[in-house]
Amino acid sequence: MKCSLFALLVLTVVVATFVDTSVASQDEDKQISFMQTLISSDQAKPQTAAGDPDSYDDAVEDKLGSYRAGLQFPVGRVHRLLRKGNYAQRVGAGAPVCLAAVLEYLAAEVLELAGNAARDNKKSRIIPRHIQLAVRNDEELNKLLGGVTIASGGVLPNILSDLKVSDDDDDE
Repeated sequence: MKCSLFALLVLTVVVATFVDTSVASQDEDKQISFMQTLISSDQAKPQTAAGDPDSYDDAVEDKLGSYRAGLQFPVGRVHRLLRKGNYAQRVGAGAPVCLAAVLEYLAAEVLELAGNAARDNKKSRIIPRHIQLAVRNDEELNKLLGGVTIASGGVLPNILSDLKVSDDDDDE
């Protein structure tokens, strides 16, 4: 099953989140499909009952948990996918808000560090190499994504000290 880097990042967070609820590794396919559904569902701006897209902002203030929580990630979608994924018998009202906040924070952190890596390389677009450099140079993200392979990410530049040529070797 092919997943994007973001899906793997989200999957890692969900696995770490569900350790307390004893979700076994055989449920990994459910988790991956949950992440892909969360990431890949592109929906247009919904219209209100009157069909007026301008009154959408008024409806948002009344209904959406993302708006009330001050998040960009979809709290309602996360809640629905948590319920339909059969991860637990019951899902509390705060769980999707917390999970959406964690996912949003991790995405923002990775994007910020990858943007800095792109700027250091004098590039205007983030490529997988920049994400690899960002993740591997950050201690906490490297620990979180230690077992993740980033496609087309390359490796960190590193030369062992034993292989370096020193001035003492030239004299002999």
